[in-house]
Amino acid sequence: MSSPKFLSIPTTLTLTINLSSSLNPPRTPSFFPNPPNPTLTLRLHLTQNPKNPFFHTPSKTHLHLHHPLLAAPPSCPASSPDHQSEQVLAAQEAILEFLQELGVSEEEAIFVSLNSPRYMRVLVDGVQELDELGVWREQLVGFKEKVKYLAKEKGDNGKVAFLESAVGLGLSSAMNIARHSSAETLLGLIDKVKYVKEIFFSGSNDGGLIGKNARRMMMHLSIPIDEDLQLTLSFFEKIAARRGGLDMLGSEDATFRYLIESFPRLLLLSLERHMTPVVEYLENMGVRRESMRTIFLLFPPVIFCNIKVITARVHAFKEFGLEDKDVGRMLIKYPWILSTSIHENFKEVLSFFDLEKVPKASVGCAIRSWPHILGCSTSTLKVMVEQIDELGIANKKLGQVISRSPQLLLRKPKEFLQVVSFMEGLGFDKETVGTILGRCPEIFAASIERTLKRKLDFLASIGVSKVHLPRVIKKYPELLVSDTDRTLLPRVKYLMKKGLSRRDIAFMVRRFSPLLGYSIEEVLRPKLEFLLNTMEKPITEVVDYPRYFSYSLEKKIKPRYLVLKGKNIECSLKDMLAKNDEEFAVEFMSGENMLVTSPPTQQ
Repeated sequence: MSSPKFLSIPTTLTLTINLSSSLNPPRTPSFFPNPPNPTLTLRLHLTQNPKNPFFHTPSKTHLHLHHPLLAAPPSCPASSPDHQSEQVLAAQEAILEFLQELGVSEEEAIFVSLNSPRYMRVLVDGVQELDELGVWREQLVGFKEKVKYLAKEKGDNGKVAFLESAVGLGLSSAMNIARHSSAETLLGLIDKVKYVKEIFFSGSNDGGLIGKNARRMMMHLSIPIDEDLQLTLSFFEKIAARRGGLDMLGSEDATFRYLIESFPRLLLLSLERHMTPVVEYLENMGVRRESMRTIFLLFPPVIFCNIKVITARVHAFKEFGLEDKDVGRMLIKYPWILSTSIHENFKEVLSFFDLEKVPKASVGCAIRSWPHILGCSTSTLKVMVEQIDELGIANKKLGQVISRSPQLLLRKPKEFLQVVSFMEGLGFDKETVGTILGRCPEIFAASIERTLKRKLDFLASIGVSKVHLPRVIKKYPELLVSDTDRTLLPRVKYLMKKGLSRRDIAFMVRRFSPLLGYSIEEVLRPKLEFLLNTMEKPITEVVDYPRYFSYSLEKKIKPRYLVLKGKNIECSLKDMLAKNDEEFAVEFMSGENMLVTSPPTQQ
C-alpha cells in the first residue's frame, strides 16, 4: 500500500534514545548526576516558527530535555500516535541519530530532524516502496534502521536535510548544492552557512533602508547591464514579490533563502581562499563589518569577484584623488561600481563631461557624493545638462552645480522644468532663476510639494507676505531647502524667547533673510549675549539692523565696540558696523590706525 503524499506531523513527539548505544549520545549538561537508567527522553514541542539554532539561541518552547532524575514538566501529556505518526517519529529519530554520527551537535541535529519534512518524506516513501518490493536485508528489521540506511545511501551526508531546514531551500535546490559541494563536509557546510549569514545579515534591523537604496539604484539605471547585475535584479524581484516587498531586503528571515537560490555559488566558495579575503579587503578600505551587509545585499556577486579585479576597478576611482575610505563610502552607497557595466560606463561618463568642459575635480566630487550617476547613460545625462545650460549654467559653472548637487543630474527634465516654472511663478525672470540655480542647485533637485511649498508656508506663518518673497529668496535661496522642524523653527523660537515678537522676526527676515540660516549656538546666542550683557543695548537694536549677526564677533564687533567705548561714543549698530575700516577710522578715530589691541589684563 502506497504512502500518502503528505505526512501528518504531531505537535508533541517523544524520543527515547539509549545512551549506551554505539551512537554518539546526546550530551547531558555536566551538572546532572549520572542517571540510574542510561536513556534520555526528548520531548519535542513543535511550534510554527521554531528558533533556528544555527543562527539563534533556541527557545525552550520547542525543545525540552527530560532526564530520569528530573520531574516531567506540566502540560506535556503523553501522546497516542497512530501508525503514520509512529513512522514520522521513527524517521525523525533516524535523521537525528544519522546527523549526530556525522558530528552535528545535539541541538542542531534536533532542529534539522524537525524541520526537514520534504527530505524525511522522501526517505519514508523510499522505505515503504522497498517494503512493498521485499528487498530489504534481513538485519534491517526496524523502520528507523531502514530510514537511516537510506539516508546514508543517498550520499549527500545530511546536507540536503540541513539546507532544507536551516536555509529553507526546496529539495531540488538543496540537492543541487549538495551535489556540487560533495568535497565539503556537512560540518564545513554548516560553518559556511553561518559565515554567509553573518556577513549578509549582521547588525540591527535596517528599517528598510537597504531596500530603499535598491529601489533608487534601479530607478536611475539606464545602461545595458551585465550578467551579474541581471542576477541581482532578478534577486530583487523575488524579494519584491514577497509580503513587505524590498523593504524586507535586510531581513534574514525574508531574504536568506532567496539569496542562496539566486546565488548558490555562495555556498560553494572557499571561506579561507575567497570569502575572507574579500571581507578583509573591504575592511582595509574603511568599510565596517556592520556596513558590509549593505554592499553584499545590494550586489551579492561582489563576493565572487577576484581581489585583483576589485583592486583594478577601485584604482580607476583613486585616479581622481579619492582615497580608500572615499571609495569605501561609495561602495556602501552604490556597490554596483564594481560591476562590469558600471565600470565601462564610468569611462563614457568621464568622456562626456570632458567634452562639456566640466573640470575633472568637479566630476570626481559629484561621483564621490552621488555615485548613482554612473548608472545613467550619457544620453540621459546630456538631456539634463542641456536643460541646465538653458539657464546659463555651463562649463565651470556646471561643475560647481553638479559638485554641490549631483543628484540634479538624475532628475527627469520634466521635474526640473516644473521647479523652474515654480520659481518663475514667484516673480523671478529666467536670468534670476539661473543665478539662483548657480547659488543653490539643491532647490532644483527638491520636491515642490514636500519641500519648496512647505518653506513658503513657513515664511507666511511668521508674517512674510508674498510680495516680499522675491527679495527674501533672492538674498538667501537656501531658505527653501532648510529643514523647517530642525533648523528654521528652533531659531524663530529662540529669538522669541529672547524677547522678539513674530512681527519683529518677520521684519528682520524681510530685511536680512540669511538671519534664519545662522546657528543658535555658534552665532545667534554669543552675539546676542554680547549685545545685551557687554554692550548693554536693547534687543530691539537687532530688529533695526539684523545684519549685525553677519559680522565676526572677534574680528569686527568687539574691536569696534572697544574703540567706541574708549572714546565714550554711543551710536547705532548700523553706524558702528556698516562702514568699512577707512570710513570708520575717519568718523570715529580721527584718522588713527584701525588696528585695535585688547587692553592689558588688570593685575
